[in-house]
Amino acid sequence: MFRKILIANRGEIACRIVRTARRMGIATVAVCSDADVDALHARMADETVRIGPAPSADSYLRIDRIVEACRSTGADAVHPGYGFLSENPALPTALEEAGIAFIGPDARAIAAMGDKIEAKRLAASAGVATVPGRLDAITDAETAVRIAREVGFPVMLKAAAGGGGKGMRIARTDAEVRDGFRVAAAEARASFADDRLFIERHIDGPRHIEIQVLGDAFGTVAHLFERECSIQRRHQKVIEEAPAPNLPEATRAAMGDAAVALARAVQYRSAGTVEFLLGRDGAFHFLEMNTRLQVEHPVTEAVTGLDLVELMIRIAAGERLPFAQDEIRIERAAIEARLYAEDPYRGFVPSIGRLTRYAPPTGEGIRVDTGVFEGAEISPYYDPMIAKLIVAGPTREAAVERLGEALDSFEIAGPAHNLPFLGAIAANPRFRAGRMTTDFIAEEFPAGFSGRAIGAEDESHAIAVAAAMRRIMAEHEGRIGNRAAPEAWTVCRGEARHPVRTARDGDMIIVTGADSSRRVATSWQQGQSLLAACVDGVPHAYQVAREGIGIRLSRAGWSLVLLVLSPRAAELLAIMPDKTAADPSHRVLSPIPGLLVSIAVAEGQEVKAGEEIAVIEAMKMENMLRAERDGTVVKIHARPGDTITADQIIFEFA
Repeated sequence: MFRKILIANRGEIACRIVRTARRMGIATVAVCSDADVDALHARMADETVRIGPAPSADSYLRIDRIVEACRSTGADAVHPGYGFLSENPALPTALEEAGIAFIGPDARAIAAMGDKIEAKRLAASAGVATVPGRLDAITDAETAVRIAREVGFPVMLKAAAGGGGKGMRIARTDAEVRDGFRVAAAEARASFADDRLFIERHIDGPRHIEIQVLGDAFGTVAHLFERECSIQRRHQKVIEEAPAPNLPEATRAAMGDAAVALARAVQYRSAGTVEFLLGRDGAFHFLEMNTRLQVEHPVTEAVTGLDLVELMIRIAAGERLPFAQDEIRIERAAIEARLYAEDPYRGFVPSIGRLTRYAPPTGEGIRVDTGVFEGAEISPYYDPMIAKLIVAGPTREAAVERLGEALDSFEIAGPAHNLPFLGAIAANPRFRAGRMTTDFIAEEFPAGFSGRAIGAEDESHAIAVAAAMRRIMAEHEGRIGNRAAPEAWTVCRGEARHPVRTARDGDMIIVTGADSSRRVATSWQQGQSLLAACVDGVPHAYQVAREGIGIRLSRAGWSLVLLVLSPRAAELLAIMPDKTAADPSHRVLSPIPGLLVSIAVAEGQEVKAGEEIAVIEAMKMENMLRAERDGTVVKIHARPGDTITADQIIFEFA
């Protein structure tokens, strides 16, 4: 067994590998860029080596510095995690030359599966069905248009060296092929230093199902069943679960057999994932094989009770798989939600900044994998993931309930984040029924995300909770001033007025309105940002924030502001004049911080709604800005190559 493992990665996956290595009695070495000197993974490891400046190309992607860090610390093995160098065959080759073990497959398997074009050819030779398309590498937009017409619209342009949703674009017209080719090639070049693209038929409305496989050096290959990964945005997974809901047993078995056949064909050694698209007709097609640990591996660990990182380490150390295929069982259901620093209310643009509040949920069946802590900085240099929330339960229904409760209890402040969006998905009837396709987000949120509409029962509960909060605050004020708390209040939501009376009954606050009486039990105290309450015996968790003189309550994807006032104050509020903010619509502001890659218009140019006006690169994803309405460009405030901040003015329109 290895004595010391160097982790060639950062963030939550580096922290996760440290935990398993520590349990196995193996020392760990973290590498860090200048931006990550105080990061959690650097703090957790036994040793830390600084390997370069913040940009990943100058640090985490430098194989020579990884090898040198191994030599200087005496590390005898390297775990690559996922992303960065994890699927670069040059890393295991360099390590082998240096006499250092690589905790992953050999360079030959990585090269065979890492090139999506060659992987599809190998899958076809192994008898695994592939998505129809052309496997020729495309070098220019007009060739892409010609091939797309031959394959038949809609098509998917994909990076040959791609992964993680980068370098992928759907196209339904010639014009979309040309735009998609340019953007996908640029993303592929930035992410993988390889801008080769190929085209395949886009299968509308499929499910994305992947099979976890393991192979050892003795020829044993087994699968750990499947994960449902259909809930995606821009081809990046948002929520994953195991087992896949509503999946016929015959299909499950056939997918598992196909994944094992492909792993055997490539003589696979380590943990890997074979991904499939499952069509509405029940036919499945090979998509790609990821020759590394997946972001969503914890759901497989939760349902099987196995530690995939430990198994990878033991396989790399020359040990056999400790089980046969028929010994693997699915013990329960598990779901993972990816928590990102991004603003769902502004088109999911990435967000950066310091985490002024970070308090993950705890409890039975809850696991949180993270690489941050309260006070940590979300930087613009790397993936904007904050944490992965994994929940498990004896049934899928129990896991879904636990997911909603845990999301509601997750406290985060500082950068914008996607907790409200995840909460809306968890509460979505279609998700709860397990009816998912890769079009789920586009179909359920066709106009983007603006918050989940609150139902009548939730609103009634929120009014009662807000009144109970005001009662608790009044009781505190009364103790200071030696006076009784008022009982009559008016809860205001916009123009609506809800007169209520509050009364204390032991640990319970009774809130009586015109049509109902609710009993609220809570230990909340003024200043706390999370409120756990039982309303008529039903437990709920609410995110709490002050907004002016109002209270913002949020849960399950909805959010509303309530003012709890004395009856007289509510009367005065009703006659106050309304203030209307100035209209800034003549300005185009950057929705994200990033690099201004290109500007497609000039001063004095007339622009039609929908036309491209600029491209901004953020976290290696290209984001195209389009004109929201017809107009004339009056002034351009930035130039290509500029680093811009969120809300910085780029254009002024007449």
